[in-house]
Amino acid sequence: MRIDEITSIEEGPNDPHIFKAVFLAGGPGSGKSFVAGNMLRGTGLKTVNSDEIYEYLMTKKGMDMSDPEVIASKDGQETRNKAKDLTNKRQGDLESGRGGYLQGRLGLVIDGTGKDVQKVAATSEKLKALGYETMMLFVNTSEDVAQERNQKRARSIPAEMVSKMWRAVQNNLMKFQQVFGAANFHVVDNSGGLEDPERKENFLEVTRAIDKFLMKSPSSPQAKEWLASHKKS
Repeated sequence: MRIDEITSIEEGPNDPHIFKAVFLAGGPGSGKSFVAGNMLRGTGLKTVNSDEIYEYLMTKKGMDMSDPEVIASKDGQETRNKAKDLTNKRQGDLESGRGGYLQGRLGLVIDGTGKDVQKVAATSEKLKALGYETMMLFVNTSEDVAQERNQKRARSIPAEMVSKMWRAVQNNLMKFQQVFGAANFHVVDNSGGLEDPERKENFLEVTRAIDKFLMKSPSSPQAKEWLASHKKS
């Protein structure tokens, strides 16, 4: 599917994880993609990630994403806005629930850095109004590990920017727990490998919690009403 050919999706009633949304948060170098790949592989959840589309568009234009001046340039900002528009079309309208993945109330992974608590909270509330249940998977690392991983990336960013972003995300950790509640807020320590028994158990425990969340049948009145109206006669 071409990036600019995003169509509405209507297979919702057959989606095993309908009306579920998993928010991903983590600072630079946290390894969200690695963790999500291990914990959410095979779920069929649809990913909403403007950074993914932004990187695609920037690469297509040959623009250097490691250069702050390029990112701040008129073309860089226009590209960022285009990525956000395309992401919104892919996701669908949060107010009406029309278009994109929301048209069929499909299960979602909403991938972000976690630097804007208010935006995440607002999105979660709008999804709940449509009948969704929401949870957050917060991928955490030490700042040293974040810096080390940033240096190994093909497109690294300045060390001071990594520190600033890391601190901002850390400051939001407890705020996110308040937004989602202790039962639906899970932290994964991804500072190292799974050879550490405690870290491995943490991964397994959170994976079990996610599976339980996804397999639970939709229970909100909005979800039940939508499902009843979309059942095949």
